[in-house]
Amino acid sequence: MNRIIKNIELIATILSGFLIFLGLFLQTTTNFSAVSPYIFVSSFIIGGYSQAVDGIKSTIKEHKLNVELLMVLAAIGASIIGFWLEGAILIFIFSLSGALENYTSNKSKQEIYKLMELQPTSAKRLNADGSFEYIDPNLLQIGDVIIAPSGQAISTDGIVIAGASNVNEAAITGEPLPVNKAIGDEVYGGTLNMHHPLSIKVTKNIEDTLVREIIRMVEQAQQAPSKTAQFIERIETKYVTIVLMSCILLLILPPFLLQWSWQNTFYRAMVFLVVASPCALIASVTPATLAAISRGARMGILVKGGIHLENLSAIKAVAFDKTGTLTQGKPVITDYFLIGNIEKEDITPAIIALEHLSNHPLAMAITSNLFLDTNLILPEITDAADIPGFGISGVIDNHLWKIGKYDFMDTDAEAVLQQKATDSQKEGCTLVYIQKDATIIGYLALKDTVRPEAAQLIATLNHRNIETIMLTGDNMQTATNIATQLGIKTVIANCLPSEKVAAIEQLMEQHHSVAMVGDGINDAPALAVATVGIAMGKGSDIALEAADIVLMHSDISKLAYAHALSVKLHHIITINICFSLAVIFLLLCSNFFQIINLPLGVIGHEGSTILVILNGLTLLTFRQKEKTRKHVSIKYLHPNLS
Repeated sequence: MNRIIKNIELIATILSGFLIFLGLFLQTTTNFSAVSPYIFVSSFIIGGYSQAVDGIKSTIKEHKLNVELLMVLAAIGASIIGFWLEGAILIFIFSLSGALENYTSNKSKQEIYKLMELQPTSAKRLNADGSFEYIDPNLLQIGDVIIAPSGQAISTDGIVIAGASNVNEAAITGEPLPVNKAIGDEVYGGTLNMHHPLSIKVTKNIEDTLVREIIRMVEQAQQAPSKTAQFIERIETKYVTIVLMSCILLLILPPFLLQWSWQNTFYRAMVFLVVASPCALIASVTPATLAAISRGARMGILVKGGIHLENLSAIKAVAFDKTGTLTQGKPVITDYFLIGNIEKEDITPAIIALEHLSNHPLAMAITSNLFLDTNLILPEITDAADIPGFGISGVIDNHLWKIGKYDFMDTDAEAVLQQKATDSQKEGCTLVYIQKDATIIGYLALKDTVRPEAAQLIATLNHRNIETIMLTGDNMQTATNIATQLGIKTVIANCLPSEKVAAIEQLMEQHHSVAMVGDGINDAPALAVATVGIAMGKGSDIALEAADIVLMHSDISKLAYAHALSVKLHHIITINICFSLAVIFLLLCSNFFQIINLPLGVIGHEGSTILVILNGLTLLTFRQKEKTRKHVSIKYLHPNLS
């Protein structure tokens, strides 16, 4: 229903503008010039109806005057003394700004409840007599034992009491690699059990699970009004009150104090109401903001509201999620080492044949990197065994092959291989060892590679004296390696969603204005809490919903452009506001001393409006020009920021 109402408002605004142009056309036609006032009245009614109703309802409900009422009264005042066109234009501009602002900023928040889809609709509970039953997860109680079958989502938070498996926690941590889970390990509802069944003891009620906590944090952050919105509301009420009270005084006092005639007094009061209307002030902000939003959209930057673009200009620090934001989010083979005279081509068929039997992300990354020859014939495998958390083995041409962790191997590696492996691990690589019979013949090094544009972005932000922080659920060693490559100054690792929120809150206490950039469900609360939340376009639905700005093509380099655009927007808005206030002051003084008449007042008022609009529209062609330099000085922090 709300969407239908907003569409009607937009249609009414468009129709109002069309009628203004129609009236202007008819005004120049001799046979139909008498019809134009009626056309302007129709534009006035169609465009101003919604504003008038909203203004009256808001005044009655909140007991506060508002700009909607002032704009309608100003338009009525212009119409009373015969200036129908001016009244219609005032209403149209205000109606247009309101309709477009609603369209761009009031997004549906129903996407937040897609988080609930992470949790299964049923849970397999183990009864005391050893039988099983499927129940609604909402009926689970602390202490119940549930079974998480292979390939299915875990029903709720708990502790593993039997079994071992790999669990994909990307929905919670944002990290692509599965985590090994064994007896005593904690698991979260909505994560995916990839291999063997797990017996889990429920440790939390469904309302207290990590997924539900994420939902609550996002909702609370989105409901909190910004300081800017509160400030604008206070200014609006005071401005309208002053103008209306002044208009009433102008209707009463001049005949007694200045010996003006009642006709002249009414005329001057109407001129005052027209020139004091905040049309130019509104045009100082809205057209410029919409132009900036439009320019950003052309550059692949979706801004959900003008206030977010304005806030971006004031940020002093930017916190980045790592996986999928600064990095590609998918592990690739970056290096390998083989002993003796063994060549990669000699072992590729056996590796691909074995890894094809596994659905582990590392296995899929290996096959996608190695399987480049479509004519490659894979050997037959016997006695294949996939050991969750360790690796896979099988017999090929009477040789035992093993691929996986070092602990999965049957023997120690040669000293030179161990040294090479140590060097690769220091670079943040995950190693997959290869054993043939009783010899470790080498390893493959995989890691999540950085986005090629990320380093330039960090250099740009550092050059602008904006502190850069990595905020990740990954381990410190991997995070530090990525930060070193990019030039990020501060690293905060091993963070759960709630710890990311705590980190953002502390950063805001330190810097006052902080942006958060992320792409995963686990980033959503931090995106909502930050001054400006920025999501990657290919991120999760909840991250896109929680964010204020979306980089539509997941091009993180656009963040630098977005910041430069916001700074330019702030500069133009400041100039426009100062100019429009100066014009209003000049017109008010001229009216008081009876220097100007209504036509000149309208020309001055509308002329200033046109000028600030044109100044704002220069943002449609904004180009970023800036040189950057790198500056690296890394600080390491724990999740508690101590």
